[in-house]
Amino acid sequence: MICCPVFSERERERERERERERERERERERRHNHRRQAALQKAIMGTVKAPWKQLLLDALQANSHLKHSSFFQLATIGCNGRPSNRTVVFRGFHEDSDKIQINTDYRSHKIEELKHCPFAEICWYFTDSWEQFRINGAIDIIDGSNPDPIKLQQREKSWFSSSLKSRLQYLGPNPGLPSIDEDPTKETFLDNSSGPVNAFCVLILDPDQVDYLNLKSNQRLSFASRQGVSGEKCWTSGRINP
Repeated sequence: MICCPVFSERERERERERERERERERERERRHNHRRQAALQKAIMGTVKAPWKQLLLDALQANSHLKHSSFFQLATIGCNGRPSNRTVVFRGFHEDSDKIQINTDYRSHKIEELKHCPFAEICWYFTDSWEQFRINGAIDIIDGSNPDPIKLQQREKSWFSSSLKSRLQYLGPNPGLPSIDEDPTKETFLDNSSGPVNAFCVLILDPDQVDYLNLKSNQRLSFASRQGVSGEKCWTSGRINP
């Protein structure tokens, strides 16, 4: 006699919950695909000011449950002509523009590299939606010696928007130099109300070329900026082979 396994009510409920979760995931995927297709159509038609920005915002939303989705790679050209690359954190769009903000240590090697050659490229891959953005442009360095009072206010705003733990990193020894043995238990203190320290620096990348690749739909778009008749930035876009 063959006995069929008997599932308890608890096991059946767990299976129903798993199926509900799978359906919720499918619905999230459908909504993201719908938004992505709408953004792609607008990007091709050029109906938005920075057509690639909406694609990036949608990718950030679709991958927001992944902490690493706010990290990307920033490549620069070293003073020796060789490429240099590192992972940095996305700090938002600068004043709702298409410019991308990064916080960094003014003492790091990337500052000298950017002074030597201000052009850089971001490579940003979203693991859940299979989307890649390569964003190329020039970087403006905003440190404490910047003569523009508006930029200094922006730097201060970025400082106070950072967590206390993040601010404490700028009180450490110079990055990239040989490490000197110090007491690991020694604590560093910082007044939460004090303004930005000298090492704190803001980088603003002004994009002029963007390459977008979607591995799920096998689509690739290229965006390029140019100066309009009245001096504003205008974008052109087109489909290219993946």
